[in-house]
Amino acid sequence: MTVSNIGEPLMTAAASSAGVLRAPLVVEFPFTRSLGPVQSAFLTGLRERVVLGVRTSDGRVMVPPVEYDPRTAEEIRDLVEVGATGTVTTWAWNGAPRPQQPLATPFAWVLVKLDGADTAILHALDAPGPEAVRSGMRVRVRWAGERTGAITDIACFEPGEGGEEPGAPAQGAAYDGRFGDPVTGIVAEARLDYTYSPGRAQTAYINALSERKTVGERCPSCHKVYVPPRGACPTCGVATTDRVEVGPAGTVTTYCIVNIKAKGLDIEVPYVYAHIALDGAGLALHGRIGGIPYDQVRMGLRVEPVWTEGGRYPDHYRPTGEPDADYDAYKELI
Repeated sequence: MTVSNIGEPLMTAAASSAGVLRAPLVVEFPFTRSLGPVQSAFLTGLRERVVLGVRTSDGRVMVPPVEYDPRTAEEIRDLVEVGATGTVTTWAWNGAPRPQQPLATPFAWVLVKLDGADTAILHALDAPGPEAVRSGMRVRVRWAGERTGAITDIACFEPGEGGEEPGAPAQGAAYDGRFGDPVTGIVAEARLDYTYSPGRAQTAYINALSERKTVGERCPSCHKVYVPPRGACPTCGVATTDRVEVGPAGTVTTYCIVNIKAKGLDIEVPYVYAHIALDGAGLALHGRIGGIPYDQVRMGLRVEPVWTEGGRYPDHYRPTGEPDADYDAYKELI
């Protein structure tokens, strides 16, 4: 998973009218997915301008197709071709499309029951405005000019009926799903971009880090010190406003050894990420452990933060040289 700030860095409190930090944030997790025989046939069919569903044991036709019957959990392979036209069952207008959505201009998200199908497929409908969309309207597939074997091979739906594809079998006919050069895998790109604000409590925490201080907030009821602060105690349900400086040193409570190099992270593997209970804190935060071989990191190890020149937060934590903490001193923070 990749998490990154884009554009300008986090604003300072003085630059924000509310005194709270905010910045654009992107969270994305592209992953490679292999396809079974049914999904492979479905996506390969889209590339060939053919929409396939699958017939369940009770005779229903599901589009998009699934490989196991949702009622009986039986494996199903009975592929069926359905029409490239259908009926809108329900819809919602999208007046401000986001990047990488199907259309750059305002459009409707629609559920369309294609002719010959018993379930609806979600996609975009190109329409001039919400007044032109209604449940029950007839729509047809608009195929993408260049198709690769993905759901985006359906560029969108558009109002109206459509003619039959040349040589297409009748709707509801069995289909063997045999195509040349079948699609066997896809890259699914999950992405979320938005403006993130850490809120009052974490703004103070981030600003303190830039001064090489770690500041938490104490619950006025149970007196637990939260680091990073949350603005309220999740146990007592009351606001936390009493700020407390903790650390800088702390104790490793638990840890893991990372053996897979993350994209864009300039750290050689293996390395250790640990939960660290800073002195005075009521719960552990996580940080990377450096300055010691990975196989010598242990529970109870006493560590301190290491700051880089101009850094706004600790780069990593290193051993202090103190004796290890006794287990009873941190067992409640594991």
